[in-house]
Amino acid sequence: MFSTEVIYEVAIFSIGDTKAGTKMGKLQLKNTDDGTLLNCILWEETLNRIDAKVFRPGNLLRIVSASFNEKFNNCLISAVELIKEAKIGLDENERNKAYRELTAYFEKIQNQKLKNFLIEFFTKNEEKIKIAPAAKVMHHNYIGGLLVHTLECLKFAETNLELCAYKPDYDNVIGGCILHDIGKIFEYTVDMESGLVDYDEDFRKDWISHSQYGFTICMNEGFKEIARMIAAHHGRAEWGAMIDLGEKDLEPELYIIHLVDNLSARFGKVNASQLEN
Repeated sequence: MFSTEVIYEVAIFSIGDTKAGTKMGKLQLKNTDDGTLLNCILWEETLNRIDAKVFRPGNLLRIVSASFNEKFNNCLISAVELIKEAKIGLDENERNKAYRELTAYFEKIQNQKLKNFLIEFFTKNEEKIKIAPAAKVMHHNYIGGLLVHTLECLKFAETNLELCAYKPDYDNVIGGCILHDIGKIFEYTVDMESGLVDYDEDFRKDWISHSQYGFTICMNEGFKEIARMIAAHHGRAEWGAMIDLGEKDLEPELYIIHLVDNLSARFGKVNASQLEN
C-alpha cells in the first residue's frame, strides 16, 4: 500500500515528448527500506511545478500525492517532497585531481605524434573534459563522470596487459582507453547547478554518436588501430558498434577496450554520492 512515510532514492530520471507534443517525465525510484523499484510518470503540468533538480539521481524523496496501479509498482506523481539532495558530481578539486591523473598517462606514451595530439586536444578542451558525464543515464552520469570512467578503463587495461602473454601495442591501448568516449564531451550537456545530464542537440545533428566522432578524429590523425578499437568498443552492432566483435578473425586489441569499458560501466551504475563511501 502507498504510504507518504516511505523514503525513495531517485534511480533514473528523464524527460521526453509525448505523441501529443507535450513533455513527460519518466522517473524510477528505489524504496530505501526494501530496495524495490517504483516506475513513475510525471505529466507536463507537474514538471512545470517542480524544479527538475529535485529528481537528480541519488536524491531522497517522499511522494506526497500520486495515483497507483493495483500492484503499487507504477504510479502517476503529482507532488513530491525533497528530503535530501545528492552530490551532483566531482567537486572542482576532485575534477582537477582526476584530470592530472589522467593526463599523466600521456608521459607513458612513446609515440610522439599520439602524445602531441592528446596534449593539444586536452589543452584545447580541458574545461569540457573536466565536467563531462560518461552517459545520460546508464553509468557515471554525473559531473566529472567521464574522468572517472576513463581512469577506470586505463587502470583495468594496464592490470590486464601485465597478466597477458600476448602483448598488444601499449600506446594504442592507452590511447584507445583515453579516446574511446572522448566524443561525449560534445554529445552531452550537464547542468552545473542541478547535475542533470541531457543530449546536445547540435552534436546529434552532425554526428551519429560519440563513437563516430572518436573514430573519425583518430582516422584523420592517422591512428587507424585506435580508430578500430573505438569502432568496436560497444561490442555488438545492435549496441552501436561499427565493428561487431562477433565477426571472425578480428585482432585481439579490438576486444580490450570493449572489455574494460564494459567492466567500468557495469560497476559505474552508482550516483555521485556513493563515491564518498
